[in-house]
Amino acid sequence: MGKKVKLGVIGLGQRGADLVKNVYSEHPDVDFIALCDVYTDRQKEVADALVEMGRERPQTFSDYREMLLIKELDAVLICASWDTHSEIAMAAMRAGKAVASEVGGAYTLSECWKLVDCYEETKTPIMFMENCVYGRDEMMVYRMAEEGVLGEIVHCEGGYKHDLREEISFGKENRHYRLDNYIHRNTENYPTHELGPIAKVLHINRGNRMLSLCSMASKAAGLREYIKEKKPEDKALQNTVFQQGDVVNTIIKCSNGESILLTLDTTLPRAYSRGFTVQGTKGMYMEDNASIFLDGDEGAKDHFEWKKQWGNVERFREKYEHPVWRDYLKAGVKKGHGGMDYLIFSDFVRCLQEDLPMPIDVYDMASWMSITALAEESIALGGQPVAIPDFTNGKWIKRT
Repeated sequence: MGKKVKLGVIGLGQRGADLVKNVYSEHPDVDFIALCDVYTDRQKEVADALVEMGRERPQTFSDYREMLLIKELDAVLICASWDTHSEIAMAAMRAGKAVASEVGGAYTLSECWKLVDCYEETKTPIMFMENCVYGRDEMMVYRMAEEGVLGEIVHCEGGYKHDLREEISFGKENRHYRLDNYIHRNTENYPTHELGPIAKVLHINRGNRMLSLCSMASKAAGLREYIKEKKPEDKALQNTVFQQGDVVNTIIKCSNGESILLTLDTTLPRAYSRGFTVQGTKGMYMEDNASIFLDGDEGAKDHFEWKKQWGNVERFREKYEHPVWRDYLKAGVKKGHGGMDYLIFSDFVRCLQEDLPMPIDVYDMASWMSITALAEESIALGGQPVAIPDFTNGKWIKRT
């Protein structure tokens, strides 16, 4: 048990409330001393839940700026709407409060640069809470890549392929922010679930960087069809023209020569997938059929025989399981997206306690979030290539 971290949580909607009530409250080294949300019913619901767990009732706020005045506050967890993450994070850093920011895409490049400048000015710790980096398969594949098992990495793919039609269409009723984004924007609006693990495999911002992207979007038809069937009484929404394409594909070129394909697919009926795929000169990993294909391994020579090996990922666990997950499985996996949520939060707390660099830092946050703003520009230009800034200002060449 280390030094207790006194935490404040900003944003208590579906994501924030779930994390506090069902996942992060299990951490023995964290005291939840403050909660903030613009809706008072959300404040009360989460505060009551903490009391029922035997914890002290936290102070509650409607304005995060008032919360940041609490002297004993060590850190804040930001789970508010996408458009507020950067603004709140910068205010917290200037107040000397460490930041754990939930994910989302940026609205402008200026927003990303301001985040980096604020961190470099204040040196307040900030971590981007991209939980998928801590996924069991993602970490095993990262280890395999690091050990050269997959050879030289050439191409990676990932996606946020998640049927969100109900969540988006009932956004007003649920006080959820996605709806406005789908009405007004057309972009890769949620890139980091897929990009985060890929960026780690490719050493982005640590010996490699993303150079440019081009993005194309399909028509927007899925939400219109869904609303017609599921919300026939909502005439205003039925007459709304959605800008967000149903399927968006974004291709990224990296400094070391690799290519990345990201796919957003959230407004059509489909099974959930993050489509994580890593291809190298000696083998590949495919999430969608839970398979690892290694050159020279059984089934590798005959593609018809190889199909019999689909779903073979468990065969590689004993040899390539990441040590973090090996220990986690022994200790007992916690709640939250198969254990990823608790794992990333524990890393944030540990880095604060031991004064260590954050494993997903402000440069990762800025570059991963920037894909949304850049894809929006590329789509508007008919798929033209758009340059991706170097938010490290050249430090990526020697960063480890």
